Amino acid sequence: MPQPRRVLRRWRRTRPFWGGLLLILGGAELLLVPLSPLTVLVSLGLGGLAAIGIGLALITAGIFLWLLPQAHHYVSVNALILSVLSFAATNLGGFLVGMVLGIAGSAMGFGWTPVPEGPEGGEDSAEVPKVRDGQGTRTLAVLLPVLILAGLMNGSTAKAAPGDAIVAPRTPPTVTTTLFAPQGFTLAGVREIPTADGPLKVMVLRMKAASLTDYRLRTRDGGRELALGADTLDLSGSVTLYLTKFKGCLEGLLCLTFTPDKLPVPPVVPPFVFMTDVSAEQALVTSDLIVTDGLTLKASA
Repeated sequence: MPQPRRVLRRWRRTRPFWGGLLLILGGAELLLVPLSPLTVLVSLGLGGLAAIGIGLALITAGIFLWLLPQAHHYVSVNALILSVLSFAATNLGGFLVGMVLGIAGSAMGFGWTPVPEGPEGGEDSAEVPKVRDGQGTRTLAVLLPVLILAGLMNGSTAKAAPGDAIVAPRTPPTVTTTLFAPQGFTLAGVREIPTADGPLKVMVLRMKAASLTDYRLRTRDGGRELALGADTLDLSGSVTLYLTKFKGCLEGLLCLTFTPDKLPVPPVVPPFVFMTDVSAEQALVTSDLIVTDGLTLKASA
């Protein structure tokens, strides 16, 4: 049946067909979960009603991508929002399957670009660019979900690390505090920062804000040492810590030690985490605002 196949192929290439198909499959999966016999695992109350509503909306969005390809940007953005919302409003987004299908379909629909037709609409026309339909769509379909998930996981805006103009001390000063309470704490990885003796390997910790109680900092570079203290020290804005060592007791119970070669923490820490009896080696710290109470500064030979 070459003629019907040719007609179907031409129709498919003039619209975000695969993006619409994934949205329809994702919506169907969200519909089937609350209607399945898994009554123990699946919530049938508001979660079930939300799954039916979002599922029907995703199916409708997929059909709109097929019938109204010129509105693919508007339809894809709304479908993406519904797909992400399904994780909290339904049964974990149809146990993640429906949500992932919806995100992928939305990305493919948003990144779809129509292939120009030749003068007579023929596929072999010389003016038709020799580009396989959907290459750009596949690239965006891969990148957009990754960027979305990265944004959801990181929870804080990454800020560029200090440039080479900022030189850390040869020996990082020690910092102690009885209570370290961060907000939006994120482990941003390991990097090297410049010092007078060459590069220094440090951990990079980023957070939106942090509160420290009984803060004490002491230099240890072998010369005239300084001791900085404060009853409380509050950091806010884009806070970044560059540490060579970090030791403390998580929730006051589980004591851990972090080093650039030993990072026993996930990339993102829940917002309610705090640590007690903290001792750290701090190479650098940057913050938009620092507020202290009971600040003291002492020098020793």
